Amino acid sequence: MLLAGDVGGTKTRLAAITAERGPRDPVIAATYVSADFPSLDAVIRRFIQDTGVSIERACVGAAGPVIDNRVTTTNLPWLLDGDAMASHLGLESFRLINDLEAVSNGVLELLPEDVHTLNAGEPMPGGAIGVIAPGTGLGEGYLCWDGNAYRPHPSEGGHTDFGPIGELQIGLLRYLTERQGHISYERVCSGLAIPSIYAYLRDSGYAPEHPELAREVAAARDATPVIARWALEVAEPSALCLATLRTFVAILGAEAGNLALKVLATGGVYIGGGIPPRLLPLLQEEAFLHAFRDKGRLRDLLSRIPLHVITYPDVALLGAAHVGLEAATPPRS
Repeated sequence: MLLAGDVGGTKTRLAAITAERGPRDPVIAATYVSADFPSLDAVIRRFIQDTGVSIERACVGAAGPVIDNRVTTTNLPWLLDGDAMASHLGLESFRLINDLEAVSNGVLELLPEDVHTLNAGEPMPGGAIGVIAPGTGLGEGYLCWDGNAYRPHPSEGGHTDFGPIGELQIGLLRYLTERQGHISYERVCSGLAIPSIYAYLRDSGYAPEHPELAREVAAARDATPVIARWALEVAEPSALCLATLRTFVAILGAEAGNLALKVLATGGVYIGGGIPPRLLPLLQEEAFLHAFRDKGRLRDLLSRIPLHVITYPDVALLGAAHVGLEAATPPRS
């Protein structure tokens, strides 16, 4: 049996997979709070203890550059060593892949009902596909056609320098640079970023902060859900919270467009991660597509690139399972 995993800064998702049932139908799956464990090894031992499954192999996606089957996770204090974990856990093999390589492989398994299309565009057969996924951090990846199949490739594009557009974003860059130093796209386009954008807009006097909202934000371990609720779910939305999410969405649109240009994603761009499905009402506003397409002389090219939001909740786990099962399948003679 294969253990498929998706290691995130907030949660770790594990599933037991068989070739007979396939990657979309795990035998059993479970979610753990990453910060509650000292290592991935400890999470896996808890999963085996909780479920009673017997595992022979593993394939796990994790944020960070995977080199020689090892990775230091970006938003967790974990050093993952696949070969060492295979030995510790008594497994035949333990393969580590970048989290966006996992998401990109998951894209290959998606069905039409697993996505929400923002722009149908004009997809080119065999065209490169871009993948961008804001969650706890910001992941980016892409897929290229090799003549027979799409091959996913990882990237650390989320850590490239933030390029602000307009006075508000320029002010945001100045504000964050004074406090954090180097500002990458991950610092302004992830779950980690939303409280920072909120703080900038609040401190710059963009809009008043409701006293009850201020209390909830101050008390929250993670203010992102609080900000999202006050923007999208309360009877009288907070202008400050709405502006926070619209700023986030504008930055996401611009960086998705940047990715589309860098890999010439004529096959489309897929937006993954845990945040975008919750922000669909804002992603469907014209401002998001404007930010995606606003690339000067290449605006017409961007308007023809398909743009989809992945709504399937376990796409990274799906991709890790896809890779693990593919590796275990004997090549055809």
